[in-house]
Amino acid sequence: MKLVVVTLFPGLIEGYLSQGIVGRAAARGLFTTTLVDPRAFTEDRHRTVDDVPFGGGAGMVMKPEPLARAIDSVEKVATRVLLSPTGRPFRQADAERFARLGSVMCVCGRYEGIDRRVIDSHIDEELSIGDFVLSGGELGALVIIDAVVRLLPGALGNEQSAVHETFTSGLLEHAHYTRPAEWRGAAVPDVLLSGHHAEIERWRRRESLRLTAERRPELLNQVNLSGEERRFVDALLSVRSTNDERPDGGRE
Repeated sequence: MKLVVVTLFPGLIEGYLSQGIVGRAAARGLFTTTLVDPRAFTEDRHRTVDDVPFGGGAGMVMKPEPLARAIDSVEKVATRVLLSPTGRPFRQADAERFARLGSVMCVCGRYEGIDRRVIDSHIDEELSIGDFVLSGGELGALVIIDAVVRLLPGALGNEQSAVHETFTSGLLEHAHYTRPAEWRGAAVPDVLLSGHHAEIERWRRRESLRLTAERRPELLNQVNLSGEERRFVDALLSVRSTNDERPDGGRE
């Protein structure tokens, strides 16, 4: 897979890409990364990439020409993504789609943003990693890269890991436990020690449903549930609604 990051701070990207799962995937040749710095496409001796906004206001705006040249310098990619707080939320489905595309460019804005004309002419989609503002798009680009790379065949030691992760099924992932079976007075649920695989899977599914109902109930609207699961979820949501209406928030 081909990954391209257009950024004023290539060093922020390089360090992360050499570590952990992403670093091992790169070493195996599962993807390549090209880092492009818009400063290399300026024509003045100060390598100026920003200017004051038309209409006034605080902060600076990334100039269109160096950024457009930086984007144009890369051989065509399947999609060009701008990391922006005004973009739509990045989801697991986007990571899966990007992994299938084979090439993605992440454009990292800085300052107050980039000239809108570059977005209109050079960007295919705008994505956000959350309802907050960062200093630039580099962290968002790394989030996308990490989410995509772990989906590439051979990136994970156990290929089933990506199948069972949070959001892959549309639900939050169930809790995990490892040895020892009892730790500081807290025991692992008996079903996980039973060796009964069908019961273990049923427990994990119900735990995912419980966590999702408690923390992200809106996700349940996108998941196909059996009749039994729907009744289980409805009971959880009913209790949650009752607790929300109590003055003490459901606390005893």
